[in-house]
Amino acid sequence: MPITVRFKMQEGAEDLAPKKAHEDDAAWDLKSRVDVEAAPGKVTLIPTGLFLELPAGYEAQIRPRSGLALKHAVTLLNTPGTIDAGYRGEVCVILFNAGENVFPVHRGDRIAQMVIAALPEVVLTPAVELNETDRNAGGFGSTGIH
Repeated sequence: MPITVRFKMQEGAEDLAPKKAHEDDAAWDLKSRVDVEAAPGKVTLIPTGLFLELPAGYEAQIRPRSGLALKHAVTLLNTPGTIDAGYRGEVCVILFNAGENVFPVHRGDRIAQMVIAALPEVVLTPAVELNETDRNAGGFGSTGIH
């Protein structure tokens, strides 16, 4: 059964409302509300004009667009970014230009994608000991490079 997520757009940005490119896509495209140049090696905060009202038990995940990453070395920091159900401010994208050239962003450019995800109800329980596994504390490359 579908859930309802209410949203509003900043005045003058109604044309930038999130859209799915295809009906069966997992994510809605988010568009830039401004013209800006993303300098190489720098972080640029890009507003989208989008404000959400997520129901309790859900989050919006802000993710990079694969085409921008592949073609322009542009991605997002803290990915996926989380928009909590209680947040009512403007959704912004933390864009990082890992490339060598300035990346121009124009109003209306698709700069990120948004997935709405249900959150399981979780209870964290303190423990004196944890069960052992084959991996145990191994991490950060412990399985080798293949």
